[in-house]
Amino acid sequence: MSGLRRLDGKIVIITGGASGIGAEAARLFTDHGAKVVIVDVQEELGQNVVVSIGKDKATFYRCDVTNEAEVENAVNFTVEKHGKLDVLFSNAGILEPLESFLDFDIERFDLTMAVNVRGAAAFIKHAARAMVDKGTRGSIVCTTSITSEIGGLGPHGYTASKHALLGLIRSACGDLGKYGIRVNGVAPYAVATPMTSHDEEMARQVEEYFENKGILKGVVLKASHVAQVALFLASDDSAYVSGQNFAVDGGYSVVKP
Repeated sequence: MSGLRRLDGKIVIITGGASGIGAEAARLFTDHGAKVVIVDVQEELGQNVVVSIGKDKATFYRCDVTNEAEVENAVNFTVEKHGKLDVLFSNAGILEPLESFLDFDIERFDLTMAVNVRGAAAFIKHAARAMVDKGTRGSIVCTTSITSEIGGLGPHGYTASKHALLGLIRSACGDLGKYGIRVNGVAPYAVATPMTSHDEEMARQVEEYFENKGILKGVVLKASHVAQVALFLASDDSAYVSGQNFAVDGGYSVVKP
């Protein structure tokens, strides 16, 4: 994709943009000509990402995705600052500990659903409203997971939330197509990000473990690989792609359903 600016003039919101896949996407999207509003609750990390990119290209907005009023405010802030919204990359998410279903923490499940599903729903709703209001044929991309397609790989609440998010993507695709708005998911295999790894040693262990379990050898999945697929779905290169859940898993979900 080098040499081509695929998001020239596009205005993008990236939720969960302060670290991991979201931060990689913020850097990549701005390299391709976009202006990005990074939305997260991690203010210091988010501001650091903005500084690393450049304040002429990126802005941080603190928002708790479980609070619909804050979500609406984040979208309004973006439109007031830039005049429109072209792309939403709904990437914010949380991951609970892996445990037996016999010990399933229902309160933690409620929080997982609130962030991973309700938060995405609120952002899709308000982003789509802004796009329709301005007559923008926009793109909405959500970070799902291969656990949205198969069970047994991740925590129970996380897996349920990603299945629900995929249903939300498909339903929104069916409704928003008449406005020219596309809705897709990007579904990664396990990635070593701050959500899964607290330090470099743990990240190395996570990568080693899942590389051994994976199907495609000779490459370790990085956040940058996921960001590249999100870029494709955000850009006009995928102008007739909607309702899809693009697996970035080296074939894992196909070979090991």
